[in-house]
Amino acid sequence: MIEIQIGEGFVGSGPNAAHTNTILGARSGPAGVAWATALATPRAGHVPFMVVAQPGIAVTPPTLFVNKAAVESDQHGLFTWGAAQAGVAAGVGDALRAGVIDVSKTDDLVIIAAVWLNPTANDEEEVFRNQRQAMADALTNGKAGKPTAADVMKATENVANPFFRTK
Repeated sequence: MIEIQIGEGFVGSGPNAAHTNTILGARSGPAGVAWATALATPRAGHVPFMVVAQPGIAVTPPTLFVNKAAVESDQHGLFTWGAAQAGVAAGVGDALRAGVIDVSKTDDLVIIAAVWLNPTANDEEEVFRNQRQAMADALTNGKAGKPTAADVMKATENVANPFFRTK
């Protein structure tokens, strides 16, 4: 049984980029406790919710969407609950179809997805595509144990992210 897998995916650039962190683990373990605790303890601007593929069809394994950026406008809220949530749902489905998540174990697992959606996002189709890929990448990376320590040592010689780059 999976105890816990931690993954990260970053796709796109500009305001429609997706940065997603995932925890996949046993419902009966620390991931399940974290999942239930996060769902039961919303705070201003951050209301974790269960991801649905369609109304009345929650994603399995049960997936909790946790927004990293507080909702700042009506459009940001619509993109969060619309395109970004749909991208998370589609990414979980992709991971199931690809065998990244064992379909026979979905009743024993939970997923937490911490999702960055820029408050200035302006293209819901791009948000969806980027989030779908970032979710699938995060789950794949978590299963594969990536990045490795060697990957990190190499990358930290020249640290960069969309907001900062070493000179």
